Amino acid sequence: MTNQELIKDYDQYVMGTYGRFPIALSHGSGATLYDFDGKQYIDFASGVGVNSLGCAHPAWVRAITEQAMRIGHTSNLYYSEPAMRVAKALCERTGMDQAFFANSGAESNEGLIKLARKYSRDKYGAGRSKVVTLVQSFHGRTVTTLSATGQEVFQQHFFPFTEGFVHVPAGDLDALVAAASGGDTAAVLLELIQGEGGVLPMDPAYIQQVAAFCAERDILLLLDEVQTGIGRTGSLFAFEQYGITPDAVSFAKGIAGGLPFGGFLASEKCSRVLGPGQHATTFGGNPIAAAAASVVLETLTEAELEEVVRKGQYIQEKVLAMDSPYVSEVRGLGLMIGVVLKDIGHKDLAKQLNEDGLLALTAGTETLRFLPPLTISYAEIDKGLGILARRLVV
Repeated sequence: MTNQELIKDYDQYVMGTYGRFPIALSHGSGATLYDFDGKQYIDFASGVGVNSLGCAHPAWVRAITEQAMRIGHTSNLYYSEPAMRVAKALCERTGMDQAFFANSGAESNEGLIKLARKYSRDKYGAGRSKVVTLVQSFHGRTVTTLSATGQEVFQQHFFPFTEGFVHVPAGDLDALVAAASGGDTAAVLLELIQGEGGVLPMDPAYIQQVAAFCAERDILLLLDEVQTGIGRTGSLFAFEQYGITPDAVSFAKGIAGGLPFGGFLASEKCSRVLGPGQHATTFGGNPIAAAAASVVLETLTEAELEEVVRKGQYIQEKVLAMDSPYVSEVRGLGLMIGVVLKDIGHKDLAKQLNEDGLLALTAGTETLRFLPPLTISYAEIDKGLGILARRLVV
């Protein structure tokens, strides 16, 4: 099958809900991928931050295969050894108390919202259900997580939304305090780096002030680490670099290295809020996905996370050293990097890079976004940056 043959049939039978690049990926190894016509690509996208170990990582493939030969699914009516191992590893490495497993980032964030509203109702009764989020945030595409999202561009066409969400400007503590001080607020939900908003890192001082305010008012601090979690920023979770501990934190994307898997971790304060029948999901903690997640967590040792930091710094320094007239800023943490552009369209540039053999993403209104596999080699980085330089250096 050729690229064009696949694309023709795909467009006929699959809904056109994405503005897809005309690329049909076939196979690969690490951060080097190939399409059905044999063209090579360097992967600076990793399936939007999902393929944390790259393509066809041997231990990942072996774990999935071995688990599939044992049992593929059990349901959460029974105990699961693979899910237990993932929950134990996550809790022991973060200091959180318990995990809930889901399948996607949006579902994980829905769980956070339900957790917060249940906690508040149990303790304070009805009427304390508002969730404060930030402008430029992105929390998912379900009706409720779109309500939490602070970007109108994602909210067109789908009204009415779930009520009970207020958006305040990021970094404005006074606005957040004013929005959350009426006695009707259950939680503050935020990203430590706004990925879809343009790779916008939050100021640690601001985050610490928000955490202190929430603790003082018994408002739950919820972190959406769907994109920043599981090693992406150079620590297992980004909150470790901010000097805070959330009441609950979501994760997804990179946790299973390419299989659908997500969930949230709850602190001791919140871990017993949801009881039998109050929250559930059929596929959450699926044994095959959990086996893959165990490999990801085992691979992301402290030494490997330190290497993520070094690789991220290397990429940022190399892009800045290009001295391109089109680059106004490079920002991010670890291997979550935003190249802020000027005098050139970010979507046009991403399209050109894809055509040249570098898979890149966009974010916000002017940012090229890099989310390469955490295991990407320096040789692959250099090859990708060489492709980038041919477009940015004049």
